[in-house]
Amino acid sequence: MRRHGSADGQGGIVNDLQAGAAAQIKADIEGARDLLAAMAADAELQRSVAAAALACVQALRAGGKVLICGNGGSAADAQHLAGELVSRFHYDRAPLAALALTTDTSALTAIGNDYGYEQVFERQVRGLGRAGDLLIGISTSGRSPNVLRALQAARALGMVTVGMTGDQREAIEALADHCIRIPSRSTPKIQEGHIVCGHALCALIERQLFPRP
Repeated sequence: MRRHGSADGQGGIVNDLQAGAAAQIKADIEGARDLLAAMAADAELQRSVAAAALACVQALRAGGKVLICGNGGSAADAQHLAGELVSRFHYDRAPLAALALTTDTSALTAIGNDYGYEQVFERQVRGLGRAGDLLIGISTSGRSPNVLRALQAARALGMVTVGMTGDQREAIEALADHCIRIPSRSTPKIQEGHIVCGHALCALIERQLFPRP
């Protein structure tokens, strides 16, 4: 009598799953490759990253700081990039003044509870930001209300503003002195593009502030 779930049957299922996984992984890698090719050919994108890096260098050199905010995966990117600046990127050097507005759970929950989630970054910018500082607001849609309000608050304080978004960018572009636009409307692909540009940003800042022979 053949038992259900025999080794042969399980093996067939595993093989089917592995074949499907391999196809999905290949498609994802090819999608990332195509996005990187589009970014490599996008002169406007590269100019925006360079301009944002220069603005960060000027702010940091003058004693200012870089604040970064975003939601979900973009919150993780904010922490990631702040960590690269405070710690190190390619080589050892002095720490840089950078802060992710996504990590203080007491501030986030207090502001969210007392004033609403749309103000969780705005109030931090108003409390921590100063003229001469710089805010990077990350929103894959370009329409995240709390990121837009943070950029508005930063502008009111005399801070430089940088937006990181995708192809749908009208709202955030209006509030950003420099807008880094990834040529995609897929949220995961935009996030992949953001971290590539974020790493380029960190490398440029580090090289300008701490040049090596």
